Amino acid sequence: MRSSLGRRRLAVIGFLAPFMVLFATMLVVPIGYAIYQSMVGVQRSGPFGQGGSSEVFVGFQNYIAALSKPEFVQSLGTVLLFAVVQVPLMIILATALALMLDAASAWGVPFFRSSYFLPYGVPGVIASILWGFLYTPGLSPIIALGNAMGLHLDFLGAGTILWSIANIVTWQYAGYNMLVVVAQLKSIDADLFEAASIDGANAWQVVTRIKLPLIRPALVLTTVFTIIGTIQLFAEPLVLKPLSSAITSSFTPNLSAYNEAFTNNNYSLAAAESVLLALVACAFSFGFLKLVNGRKERA
Repeated sequence: MRSSLGRRRLAVIGFLAPFMVLFATMLVVPIGYAIYQSMVGVQRSGPFGQGGSSEVFVGFQNYIAALSKPEFVQSLGTVLLFAVVQVPLMIILATALALMLDAASAWGVPFFRSSYFLPYGVPGVIASILWGFLYTPGLSPIIALGNAMGLHLDFLGAGTILWSIANIVTWQYAGYNMLVVVAQLKSIDADLFEAASIDGANAWQVVTRIKLPLIRPALVLTTVFTIIGTIQLFAEPLVLKPLSSAITSSFTPNLSAYNEAFTNNNYSLAAAESVLLALVACAFSFGFLKLVNGRKERA
């Protein structure tokens, strides 16, 4: 009996070991090193720093420096403004597409489902390059058509660049979120729809009274993913930066950390900014989950 129990424990450990190793290697260790790096500084010795350098513990000085940097604080405001518009837009669009594909009258579902999901398979950098072509005057057929119609289209200006980036992000990730919602819709018991039909419910009532309440877990999941992804905005502004003077080296927090690390060689400040960004993402994600769970309990 004991030997059988011991073998089971060994089997469980054996199955969990690869996951735990990968989890520690790919997540725990990098996070721990980033936190460590954010709390040290480089101290140089000798005339003009020629005597070498060493790492010294500086506590929260890098965090104070990051929060005292106007550009970084402004970049946080930029992504939060972006999230206020982008997150609802993404979830509403993904849900609408999923509901249309799940409708009883829908046709060509496999084709449209694949078409909506296809942009997610395009790497973010490639997608940004493609849309950058469509945003650039002299290259864009959209701008040329607008000029022919007497419209002055400026996709790369200071007042429009954030929403041009939102268009790229929505185009690329709406299909992924749609697929998550579709999977949840397919798990709904068909007997519920049959009972609703017998009771005389119309299509709108089926959507609002049955489908939307039952796909709530998928909507919560996709919203959390969208919040985290939005706050981490990086590839799109980085690629569009040479095309638009409105995008600075600190346009988003990730761009600011990238600039500190690879332009200014200040890895400690970059690590501090990255940790602060992670804390912001966690705070908004957990805040959203708490809000949703609170409403669920009151209901």
